[in-house]
Amino acid sequence: MVSTAKSRAIIIITFCCLLLIAVIAIGLGSVRIAVPDILTTLFTSSGETKYYTIIFDIRLPRVLLALIIGANIAISGALLQAVMGNPLADPGLTGVTAGAAACVLVIMLAYPEYTYLVPIAAFVGGIIAAFIVYALAWRRTGITPITIILSGVAVNALCGGVVGFLSIIYSDRLPSAVQWLNGSLAAKGNGALLMIYPYALVGWILSIFAIRKANIIRLGDQVATNLGENVTRIRIVLSLLAVFLAAISVAAIGMIGFIGLIVPHMARLLVGSDYKYMLPMSMILGALVLLLADTGGRTLFAPLDIPAGILMAVIGGPYFLYLMRRRAF
Repeated sequence: MVSTAKSRAIIIITFCCLLLIAVIAIGLGSVRIAVPDILTTLFTSSGETKYYTIIFDIRLPRVLLALIIGANIAISGALLQAVMGNPLADPGLTGVTAGAAACVLVIMLAYPEYTYLVPIAAFVGGIIAAFIVYALAWRRTGITPITIILSGVAVNALCGGVVGFLSIIYSDRLPSAVQWLNGSLAAKGNGALLMIYPYALVGWILSIFAIRKANIIRLGDQVATNLGENVTRIRIVLSLLAVFLAAISVAAIGMIGFIGLIVPHMARLLVGSDYKYMLPMSMILGALVLLLADTGGRTLFAPLDIPAGILMAVIGGPYFLYLMRRRAF
């Protein structure tokens, strides 16, 4: 059991590390920028500094986008784990990400004139996928990790078939969507940032109000019922919030996997299972993990820009296998 004071200290220290790494990430690239120059540019109101365009038009939007989306997916995974009562619930493994991606791809390839509907399409696709997984995984004895995995595999396969079909039918339009399918932040500027941040802000505020309900439901259905709570209503509300956060992230940059699985585990190890501390910690760590993945993808393999989604799959896949082996199911 981690003490309250220790949990708060860990959160503050991690947040400070996140800010430092974010500043360093802004300076990395084909043109290296020293930290003092970055700070001077960030806190200078005029556009006369040498690196103003590079920082404000290219790197800062990308860094902020990575922070926001990483936080979104981590919170989504933490909420889904509370709702489904198992540690393997994740927007990617439960099919939410694939469902959102399939619906978004329909808009991008078949109806490009309706791109303003992409966030709504992602949300609808995520809800449909989550409902199917939940319905398939539910048993009278509850939801077990193995039923979640199998149901998620089925939904991911179905959505993958939709994506493959669309890729063949609209092969001439596919190149524009390839980076998006791999979860890339390349060429994402202020437009993508302005699109996602209002939704993310709403989702974060709602997540704060959901902390108490998440703590109650993780105690089990019987305990929650004895406390006078409507378990079904809590599950629906928390699931909608989790799908919302994952869907807007997919709408912005595409499919990013395993952050919602890995980060909540890391947060529990550091600050415990109380969502009062675990959820903010997940938010900070999610932002940090995606920022590191994106920065590594664009700097370690330069001049290639490896999508963050690919790096997360390389890292997250082995970790997922480790969790399955450790829990023996």
